[in-house]
Amino acid sequence: MVIENVIEAKELTKNYGELVAVDHIDLEVVGGEIFGFLGPNGAGKTTTVRMLTGIIRPTHGMVRIAGFDLLRNPIKAKEVMGVVPELSNAYNELSAWKNLQLMAELYGVPAKDAKARAEELLVRFGLHDRKDHKTKTFSKGMKQRLVIAMSLMSDPEILFLDEPTSGLDVMSARMIKEVLRELNNRGKTIFLTTHYMEEANQLCNRVAIINHGKIAAISPPEKLKSRIGGLGRLEVSFRAHVDSSDLRHISGVTDVRESGDKTYLYTDEPGRTIQRLVDYCRSDGIEIVTLNTLTPTLEDVFIKLTGDGGGAEEVVEVKTDGS
Repeated sequence: MVIENVIEAKELTKNYGELVAVDHIDLEVVGGEIFGFLGPNGAGKTTTVRMLTGIIRPTHGMVRIAGFDLLRNPIKAKEVMGVVPELSNAYNELSAWKNLQLMAELYGVPAKDAKARAEELLVRFGLHDRKDHKTKTFSKGMKQRLVIAMSLMSDPEILFLDEPTSGLDVMSARMIKEVLRELNNRGKTIFLTTHYMEEANQLCNRVAIINHGKIAAISPPEKLKSRIGGLGRLEVSFRAHVDSSDLRHISGVTDVRESGDKTYLYTDEPGRTIQRLVDYCRSDGIEIVTLNTLTPTLEDVFIKLTGDGGGAEEVVEVKTDGS
């Protein structure tokens, strides 16, 4: 059985004068998957989401949502989607309950269903005891949970979320991720933009990486990590501080980064690099406390594709159909 693509974009482009914010991108999101959309600041993530959700019109290209052409039949397309923007769109002077009921009215949800659904969502998001309080009294995490609850009042088939856990406390972020998993298990399709690589790695069936308005790669996270190349990392800690610039001279080391008391050596040949590192430390009287070999992470892939070393020449090699 072939599952239909519920989100399709062809040649999607957005120009702002001379600036090309999104440059002829193609996207297909399969029904029932969590699709991650990653990219550095200014890469075109939010602009793409705004075009996919009908907030702004593309300069060129087509968007189809659940089979409906977004430009030709926007009402039908928007009826099947829920949108959680990067900035809260809850009304601060209204209570949580009234915000939810307002969303229900906008989407034509019958009053009886709206009340039952609002009760259920308030309980699930840990807001029931504050349902009659004005939203302006809520913390950032509470507001974000409310905004997601608002987007679910119409029971949408597709949920778009733009940086839903950005800047949240650990408990709020965890609750939101748990809810997204639950929704996905119930068959909902989720389009998620995030700058948290581990979040995308944990949640997403596939991810797309956009850079300078172009799609650099689309693939399941594990396949993307395996296809990016042989780049690995050595995680090492030393008894005393070692200048990272000296470690760059070790044969096979392509980059060196420090984080806390750990130093990370990036290499295409981890086995040989370990031998050379040990020889270097022995000759200089440097004591190694811990040494681990790490496989490439989604963050490594992201940096390689969006940093100075990434480029259009790599797209063909890493872009896959997700099969």
